[in-house]
Amino acid sequence: MKTPAKIFACTQTKELTKAIANKFGIEAGKVNFSRYSDGEFQPSFEETVRGARLFIVGSTHPSSENLMEMLLILDAAKRASARHITAVIPYFGWARQDRKDKPRVPIGAKLIAKLLESAGATRIITMDLHADQIQGFFEKPVDHLYASTIFLPYIVNSLKLSNLTIASPDMGGSKRAYAYSKFLSSDVVICYKQREKANIISHMELIGNVEGKNVILVDDMVDTAGTLTKAADLMKERGALSVRAICTHALLSGDAYDKLENSQLEELIVTDSIPPKVSHPKVKVLSCASLFADVMKNVHFNQSINSKFIM
Repeated sequence: MKTPAKIFACTQTKELTKAIANKFGIEAGKVNFSRYSDGEFQPSFEETVRGARLFIVGSTHPSSENLMEMLLILDAAKRASARHITAVIPYFGWARQDRKDKPRVPIGAKLIAKLLESAGATRIITMDLHADQIQGFFEKPVDHLYASTIFLPYIVNSLKLSNLTIASPDMGGSKRAYAYSKFLSSDVVICYKQREKANIISHMELIGNVEGKNVILVDDMVDTAGTLTKAADLMKERGALSVRAICTHALLSGDAYDKLENSQLEELIVTDSIPPKVSHPKVKVLSCASLFADVMKNVHFNQSINSKFIM
């Protein structure tokens, strides 16, 4: 008997999961969340999952409830005798804690990896990890997808910009920027920044020429939007014709929307790996549902996913 595939959603990714299931060709399964008055919650599958291949879809961005939901559903699936349990995590939260950058701090990404495996995940599918080496924190297979498969067609077919230059908002993202520029045959510029502390930039300088160029900043996530908006303003000062940004994960916390509104950034292009809090005229959301559905289908039927890796 062939192992059936079933797709379930954590609460914050219900719409994305519905779209993924639709493109996969099945209906999303039913999970009920019962809550106690103190906030404690308990998920339960409303259908049998015995012997099935389960795909549990949920991003693990703060608050920590999103992570707890994923862990509890994974544990429920394991205890309900699912044969394969894949944690589909469009945005892998806590990934910025991928190393000890000073004494007496945790390596949070490693801890999350161990928690997911202990809870029952037998495979991980995620997209644009903050640091590639996080894949090595897992002892289970990890399919690390790239949102470039979503963004590059949009750049080529929809934006159609002349005098294009790809930019990285910091030194750490230079590899990603060079990969985009190689595909698009464009120039590259790099922003060098110094932080006063987390989310606060004390100084930024531009390495490269943007005069007369249409610039696209490329990054894996946008949190407070401080780096992106500061970089956009600097590039406009240096003569850029236009500045746009492509960021896979739209955290957009704090006063991020106000910064976007008051900046020289013309457009921020993101995916729906994290459900957008509000709509904004400068924010363009591209769906990652097709990418995940295709990869999940290939995983289920033991087919190659090599074609899904542009970078």
